[in-house]
Amino acid sequence: MTPSLRPQALAADLSDRSLDAAAVAAFAARLRGRLVDRQAPDYEAVRAVWNAMIDRRPLLIAVCSGVADVIEAVTFARDQGLPLAVRGGGHNIGGSALCDDGLVIDLSQMRAARVDAEAKRAWVQGGALLGDLDRETQAFGLATPGGVISHTGVAGLTLGGGFGWLSRKYGLTADNLLAVELVTAEGQLIRASAEEHPDLFWALRGGGGNFGVAVGFEFRLHPVGPEVLFGPTLYPLDQAAAVLRNFRNVAPGLPPEACAWADMLTVPPLPFLDPRHHGTRMISVMQCYAGKPEDGEAALAPLRGFGDPVADAVMARPYTEAQSISDSFFGHGLRNYWTSANYTTLSDRSLDAFVELASRTPTPQSEVMIHLVGGAINDVAPDATAYPHRDAVFVLSPGARWSDPGDDATCLAWIADCRKALAEESNGGTYVNFIAEGVGREREAYGRNYARLAAVKRRYDPDNLFRINQNVAPS
Repeated sequence: MTPSLRPQALAADLSDRSLDAAAVAAFAARLRGRLVDRQAPDYEAVRAVWNAMIDRRPLLIAVCSGVADVIEAVTFARDQGLPLAVRGGGHNIGGSALCDDGLVIDLSQMRAARVDAEAKRAWVQGGALLGDLDRETQAFGLATPGGVISHTGVAGLTLGGGFGWLSRKYGLTADNLLAVELVTAEGQLIRASAEEHPDLFWALRGGGGNFGVAVGFEFRLHPVGPEVLFGPTLYPLDQAAAVLRNFRNVAPGLPPEACAWADMLTVPPLPFLDPRHHGTRMISVMQCYAGKPEDGEAALAPLRGFGDPVADAVMARPYTEAQSISDSFFGHGLRNYWTSANYTTLSDRSLDAFVELASRTPTPQSEVMIHLVGGAINDVAPDATAYPHRDAVFVLSPGARWSDPGDDATCLAWIADCRKALAEESNGGTYVNFIAEGVGREREAYGRNYARLAAVKRRYDPDNLFRINQNVAPS
């Protein structure tokens, strides 16, 4: 590709940052991909990420075509003393895919995936989206646990832990990771696995993007689908207190093939729902059974058979449909701010507080969600990987979503109320991929594993080049 960089245009823009335009032009010439600067006609489009609240302006964006480009970009940022951010899917709520006045390594063109069906293994590049991985693996009736939005980046999801519909049966995305190909701060490509750089491999399973640029992942696969029993059971919000108590009492005892999330939201115009309910606040109990659909009917009956639902759309669907059914609700271009907390149990007092918060969500896109986790996730010791939250049974994640910047204060105030309510009875931990703040909650995210992560950081990134994240400072 022809680089979009024009050295003469860059000279004034970079002069006060001690970047030599000739050095930048030489860097651009070494890339097979593109180097995008602030004068490029598509700069605004290239720098856009999923969360519209993130408005950072990097000096340069290296849209990499392969590992060689990544090595060049890491080396250039290190040698020039530039802030460095890494963009996989660009989906991080806190905006770690971008930095101000620095270099972004953009992996969005590195999305290849391949499957060894006989060995039940998959390999994907660092820019792959969850939908890319699911499409390839489902061609063989296989899957690895992932998130629940198909345009999520595989890299960020995995490095933070990763949980979704399959996790109670098969564990976190990170628990199914077999190896990572990583470009280090020294510009070296290494492979981390249980046998190679095992300390780094431990840290990459939950420690986020602190240790390098992950350019490739190898996963263990499991038989899943091609159809799963999946869908929501919907109730008016005035039944939420009773529905949530049943959910709390019943859901943790479901077989591991089953998962359920309770979501208090303003429902969009769903085709199976009576139009008089469109735009009203409701509680949705979304359910998935990853075994044989006929077995799932009995397994999910304690949830589906409760109360007086206004609609039930649980049915056999392709797994890829289940993985993408919420994509539009979490679409690109909205402003997003979340908070989250982990719980081992949920008291009546907490549940009532969540219902009250859900009754005054600031926008129709905002919600209060309760994720059921546990199962195989909690069969792993808390120090076996960097992800420490092996006692959580529920993850609470109120989320504000809106489009008008004029609503910022109202939405952030509601999230502040949510955070206060969550703090009262949670176990003190939080999921790193749900942290909207750029910094400051690292100890909540990494728990007792922080000190060990800091030691690994000192070995692989002693100068903290990779610091645009929930940062672990080198010990």
